[in-house]
Amino acid sequence: MPERLAEMLLDLWTPLIILWITLPPCIYMAPMNQSQVLTSGSRLEPNRQSEEQRILNRSKRGWVWNQMFVLEEFSGPEPILVGRLHTDLDPGSKKIKYILSGDGAGTIFQINDITGDIHAIKRLDREEKAEYTLTAQAVDWETNKPLEPPSEFIIKVQDINDNAPEFLNGPYHATVPEMSILGTSVTNVTATDADDPVYGNSAKLVYSILEGQPYFSIEPETAIIKTALPNMDREAKEEYLVVIQAKDMGGHSGGLSGTTTLTVTLTDVNDNPPKFAQSLYHFSVPEDVVLGAAVGRVKANDQDIGENAQSSYDIIDGDGTALFEITADAQAQDGIIRLRKPLDFETKKSYTLKVEAANVHVDPRFSGRGPFKDTATVKIVVEDADEPPVFSSPTYLLEVHENAALNSVIGQVTARDPDITSSPIRFSIDRHTDLERQFNINADDGKITLATPLDRELSVWHNITIIATEIRNHSQISRVPVAIKVLDVNDNAPEFASEYEAFLCENGKPGQVIQTVSAMDKDDPKNGHYFLYSLLPEMANNPNFTIKKNEGKYISIVKQGEISIGK
Repeated sequence: MPERLAEMLLDLWTPLIILWITLPPCIYMAPMNQSQVLTSGSRLEPNRQSEEQRILNRSKRGWVWNQMFVLEEFSGPEPILVGRLHTDLDPGSKKIKYILSGDGAGTIFQINDITGDIHAIKRLDREEKAEYTLTAQAVDWETNKPLEPPSEFIIKVQDINDNAPEFLNGPYHATVPEMSILGTSVTNVTATDADDPVYGNSAKLVYSILEGQPYFSIEPETAIIKTALPNMDREAKEEYLVVIQAKDMGGHSGGLSGTTTLTVTLTDVNDNPPKFAQSLYHFSVPEDVVLGAAVGRVKANDQDIGENAQSSYDIIDGDGTALFEITADAQAQDGIIRLRKPLDFETKKSYTLKVEAANVHVDPRFSGRGPFKDTATVKIVVEDADEPPVFSSPTYLLEVHENAALNSVIGQVTARDPDITSSPIRFSIDRHTDLERQFNINADDGKITLATPLDRELSVWHNITIIATEIRNHSQISRVPVAIKVLDVNDNAPEFASEYEAFLCENGKPGQVIQTVSAMDKDDPKNGHYFLYSLLPEMANNPNFTIKKNEGKYISIVKQGEISIGK
């Protein structure tokens, strides 16, 4: 410590001594003005001018001051001598008194009024105030009258290296992508030094890293931090603590220093492919699971994070590609296998799928690391479930003539239990669909019989529902619609459309149409209606009227005499 203090004092005092030697003298002797002032009518003798008048009438001031220097932070046992005021009017007779005024006069700076010596009586801090402006004047000791005009000068506080560098914005945080190349810029930091940046090297800073090698480096003058190792891997280490030092005096021995910390976080890039946690997955699912239900989950782990870890899932092979699908869970990054089509244990009891996980966002810079995808095998076992009966047809269409005999068999439905146990089936009619109970069904064989007569003219269609129930498990039931069409038979006589009444004038001509009539029939023959018209037996031999058939269902009654066809 004494060696450092001595070196510091020598470094500071050397320029002061040189400045003291090389400065021109600040005092010069000005010749006294001996000229006499003669004025007309004056009773004054030239040799009777007062001493005061001779001094104030001199051609120039007897001193010229520019500036003085004082070392900051000096704290010796005695006040430090800053400089000395002197005028060429002072013959050393102690008749001149020196006066000091201005910044800090009397409080910081004190003057010996006889010798003109100026002392600093307090320790100064350049960082608080760098210079002081004062005024010096020489006055007569007895009269206090000025001997010369006031002279202004400056006392500058000379800097010493008494302030360490400071990082005002620390501690710092920065990020840099993982796998960055050597020399990638991370950030830069800045320290400040309150010492004088102009004088000496007290504020000349040099930066270095105390902790954080060999991962990072720093530019000594600009404080730019860069990566010192290539391809740092976030998955190996994500965060680094770097201790940075700023040292003044250009980094030389004896300089003051300050430190701060920089936390560097490696940000993620997609440099890792997804990898299934296992190569083979086993799942089991009941055959009666509903469509869209999740069968199982597979997961491809990715060491990356965020969007770099997102993967899509696909079924790329297997015997169940049509029955199953896989989707990605965006939150858990799982692949969810779901059912697309119904399963049937009795048809196929197991399936094998090959699933693939692939990164969604692939970084082409790392494509050389291999395909960013992985595959796994999924085995799905179908479990038997107690299923309801299955009808041989999803719907049934039966036909029956309306004159069918009661209890005659109309048709038959069949159903079976698809389970291996194959429970017997019982059939019944949902009476909500057959309120008039026109039909019956044999509970054992599913034959449907007629219970009440049918009339096509009242109802052509009858829609009933047949229920099939497992005997061993009454909760397992199935339903099927049965449509019964009633077929027509000719069981209705024709009927005239209305009652007819015709009139004929007595002078009517032969062949004249008297009346056109038509008939209808409630039955529905396949080829349409065909009616035969005739007069009643008692009118059959009447020579005055005949019946002529028109197109369609109409006939005309005409007067006998000539043939006439009505429209």
